[in-house]
Amino acid sequence: MTVHADLAMVNLDSSDPVTHAAFYAQVLGWDVTHSQAEYAMIGKDGTSIGFGLVPGYTPPAWPDETADKRYHLDLYVDDVSVAEKEFLAAGATRPQFQPGGERWTVLLDPVGQPFCLCPRPTA
Repeated sequence: MTVHADLAMVNLDSSDPVTHAAFYAQVLGWDVTHSQAEYAMIGKDGTSIGFGLVPGYTPPAWPDETADKRYHLDLYVDDVSVAEKEFLAAGATRPQFQPGGERWTVLLDPVGQPFCLCPRPTA
């Protein structure tokens, strides 16, 4: 292949773009760069994540091995336990099913989409 694309940004479907963007802005320490009911965006250092309203959006069931997987974000943190407490206070929830054991923790964002807290690798 001779042509390569550059990733411009990631857009995520959402039932509530404003809340979704505000949550991840807080979790990642990024800025909310756009916020309307239909679409919101966060960014830092030239990287952006957009959140677009999808009428009738339903989050995936967790866990549901029979359903199509949509997406999930893996986030590095220095201390998984501390991050979990802060992100729960920010609006995340912790599902009972935790497939990572001690290696990572699954949380659900405010619209029900799973994301993982992973220990930051040491050099």
